[in-house]
Amino acid sequence: MLSPSFEAVPEDYLSYKEKFENAVKETVEIFSRVRHLQEQGKTTINNYREVMANILRSTIIRDGSPLALHYFMFMPSIINQGNEEQQAQWLDRAWNCKIIGSYAQTELGHGTYIRALETTATYDADTKEFVLHSPTLTSYKWWPGGLGQVANYCIVVAQLYTKRKCHGVHLFIVQVRDEDTHEPLPGIKVGEIGPKFGLNSVNNGFLGFNNVRIPRNQMLMKNAQVLEDGTYVNSQNSKLNYGPMVFVRSVIFSDMVNYLSKAVTIAVRYSAVRRQCQRKTGEPECQILDYMTQQHKLFIAIATCHALRITANKLWDTFNVVNKELLDGNLRRLPELHALACCLKAVGTSDTALLVERCRLACGGHGYMMSSNLPHICQQISAACTYEGDNTVLLLQTARFLIKTWQQVDSGKLTPTVEYLSTARTKSYPGKWVNSVENIVQAFEIVSMRKISACVENMQNKVASGVTFEDAWNMSSVQLISAAEAHCRVILLSSFYEEIQTCSKTVSAELRVVLIQLLDLYIVYWALEKLSDLLQYTSITSEDVQSLQAWYEDTLTELRPNAVGLVDAFDLNDKVIGSTLGSYDGRVYERLMEDALKSPLNSETVNYTFHKYLKPFMQGKL
Repeated sequence: MLSPSFEAVPEDYLSYKEKFENAVKETVEIFSRVRHLQEQGKTTINNYREVMANILRSTIIRDGSPLALHYFMFMPSIINQGNEEQQAQWLDRAWNCKIIGSYAQTELGHGTYIRALETTATYDADTKEFVLHSPTLTSYKWWPGGLGQVANYCIVVAQLYTKRKCHGVHLFIVQVRDEDTHEPLPGIKVGEIGPKFGLNSVNNGFLGFNNVRIPRNQMLMKNAQVLEDGTYVNSQNSKLNYGPMVFVRSVIFSDMVNYLSKAVTIAVRYSAVRRQCQRKTGEPECQILDYMTQQHKLFIAIATCHALRITANKLWDTFNVVNKELLDGNLRRLPELHALACCLKAVGTSDTALLVERCRLACGGHGYMMSSNLPHICQQISAACTYEGDNTVLLLQTARFLIKTWQQVDSGKLTPTVEYLSTARTKSYPGKWVNSVENIVQAFEIVSMRKISACVENMQNKVASGVTFEDAWNMSSVQLISAAEAHCRVILLSSFYEEIQTCSKTVSAELRVVLIQLLDLYIVYWALEKLSDLLQYTSITSEDVQSLQAWYEDTLTELRPNAVGLVDAFDLNDKVIGSTLGSYDGRVYERLMEDALKSPLNSETVNYTFHKYLKPFMQGKL
């Protein structure tokens, strides 16, 4: 039972075990509200993604939820990979949390390279069961969220064997704990993997099998099937099995806005309170938000929140369109969706990690305090750069799609998110550079196009000289990553530009000005960040660069009066922000002291270690 005293003790002072127990308590309270909405008919499984996204955005659980994978991996796997009978059997129970699931893919010995996973699922035609087994220590599943102590079911990714032939990885629903006692079932070794850099409340676990049998209908069979006699029926496309990963990468990218908006709200509000140094003799110390260096650190984070949210909405639109096409048997855009989710997850998390750390640094020493919540956010974003696909590997997967796309650039059959390559090809070296948002977006399209074409040419030359394709790919991988990132920049910049162009026609004149300022800031910032690319592939000159810098600095100055209002518009209440530095009332110093006084070490004026250790040491008795 959770101690009532937990309520009065900041979470940073709790033990590892107490933090987990507290997270379970808070998670149950939060998701009980979802159940209440269900009972009122205000939400259904058809809109659960939006409901979950809003809950994640407003959650007060600092270190992650042990139910995250239940909603964002377990259920989507059943929706996307289960046939109608399996969905009818499992979804209602999962949606109502009658069972709690996780998703076990990564193993101790393999992560990104899914084809090399070692866990096996061997079909026994005599009993019509699959036998799941972990043949080695490295085949143990490692990292599934909620599996440590919370989940009683799990989607397991395993190598499918039928009639002594391996058919690659497939997905299976496996019960790991008794529904009543919660004890691990026979043949299953399950537990928690221990403390991590962050996200400790997610309750990541390990899972091993010793010839565990499950019924045949617990292999998800929407695409591939195993018949009763063991005959394997292949899917239309093996990549359909990766649908849950595309979904969760889209969720991760969308969730970056939640983290970044919290961080920049904290930093901007603190910067409006904190005063430091005189800019002119005789004047009072000024708000640090008035320093352009501080504006340079923070305002791009505000603009990025909007750019990421707009692009995330576009990604979800694409996801829904492609999913509908898949139901109709049209697989044409599946590789495009996969490549889009990969690069946006990679670039979105890396950009957010950089900007959140910048927000922390912008708060000076106080940003180092755990009570600021900035270290927690930094830890969570750092993890996001690795889980559900290492960012480097994801960019290489996008690059593979781009290389194939370039080989079809003259076909006139490019999918929507890469159509710009054909247009940019006809504008390889435009005329005189113009410092405008539209021209900068087009310039990034040219940069992306030229980088992709250069990668293709480079690899072709290597292969022609006798190098194998695989070696040529490895030798070109740094350039391939750069090309994939350039493509992603085009998606982010063009999505933001197009959306602001559209919504500016319907909003008030005052709001239109601020939206355009945010767009200008974002576009010009990245032009200055990627000057080497622009100098290499476009006609920009040093004079143009000077004008860009002046434009950028002017935009910072123009945004300054609205900075606090812009972060207030994220509509995050104090409990969600969870920061001594970022509360709405601006009582930074009072909250810092109030939080410090809650430390257990301040519950007594003299700790026992003084008399037991320090005093004898100081007197030379130790």
